[in-house]
Amino acid sequence: MAFNFDQRIDRRHSDSLKWHKYADQDILPLWVADTDFRSPECIIDAIKARVEHGIFGYGDKPNGLIDIAVQRFASRYQWHVDPAWIVPLPGVVSGLNISVRAFTAADEITVAPTPIYPPFRGAAKLAERGQLNLPLVLNEHRWVMDIDAANQQMSGKEKLLMLCNPQNPGGTVYRRDELEAQLAFAQQHDLIVCTDEIHCDLLLEPGVQHIPFASLSEDAAQRSITLISPSKTFNIAGLGASLAIIPNAELRARFNRVRQGIVPSVDILSLVAAEAAWRDDDAWLEAQLVYLRRNRDWLVEQVNALPGLTMTSPEATYLGWIDASALNVASPALYFEKYGLGFSPGRDFGDDKFVRLNFGCTRALLEEAVVRLGKAVNARV
Repeated sequence: MAFNFDQRIDRRHSDSLKWHKYADQDILPLWVADTDFRSPECIIDAIKARVEHGIFGYGDKPNGLIDIAVQRFASRYQWHVDPAWIVPLPGVVSGLNISVRAFTAADEITVAPTPIYPPFRGAAKLAERGQLNLPLVLNEHRWVMDIDAANQQMSGKEKLLMLCNPQNPGGTVYRRDELEAQLAFAQQHDLIVCTDEIHCDLLLEPGVQHIPFASLSEDAAQRSITLISPSKTFNIAGLGASLAIIPNAELRARFNRVRQGIVPSVDILSLVAAEAAWRDDDAWLEAQLVYLRRNRDWLVEQVNALPGLTMTSPEATYLGWIDASALNVASPALYFEKYGLGFSPGRDFGDDKFVRLNFGCTRALLEEAVVRLGKAVNARV
């Protein structure tokens, strides 16, 4: 079956956060992490069928989605999840915020590598918790944790380690030995681990494999909260169906106590979309990965040919983390906006010398972006 990822769909006059940011400006939106691809037909058909029913009362426990998720995790990741461990959520971000509130006290500290997806940082700030940010290092073209350096920074007040795998914005897919080192770090410092694995299906580098942190061992499972969703993979982020997977009954009870009465249940149409995505459309996913891989390879080559910019090739996601420090501008994101490019500011992730570029778009749009990027860079050299 052929899928057309070159199809241009006008989102400027829809309810798109991504495209509304620069409404009525000649700025290409390449920032927030949703793609410009039409979602698979199986999702659209499932939503249509549910809408035809015509009644949208309170939803029950989403056993269909849970069963599909359990089967998927076993077949794709050899991770055997008990359905009782699963807590449905309306978004991964809510899971990050619940985790900070549930597993740290006011005088305790969260730990997160940096750069990292902004809600990791925001969750600590909103809960008025401290956060120790451990800088990732570039090792053989991959952004990884320096565990030895991290050990030297620990004070004893840290309680919650917040990880992102695949890593956003760096695109690293952690190998088993790297995950085991992170587990040993958590064991040494008696940390609960909250891990965002939302990009786990978006693997671009041939041969890499996503390994859920909780699947490493029984100890890893018992200290972990795994947050996962089909939203990034199938471009349904506006339909917020996500899962928290918490094997430890005590941690799960604490998580649910904090959530109760504040975080709502998942919207019934979102559940329909998520179930259809995980059940029916691996063929669409594989075709999307081919398209994204070509975008990535071309973009990396083009960016690294420009003076003043460097970009490592992300192993996963559709996000490019671009080092613009050699341009010597106060804010690369603001500078690029003057040339019609809307990137995510590196400051939001913990390093203002970078920008994040979303290449989950048509090749035509990406090519126009690179033309503008060249003009912006050449104006500085």
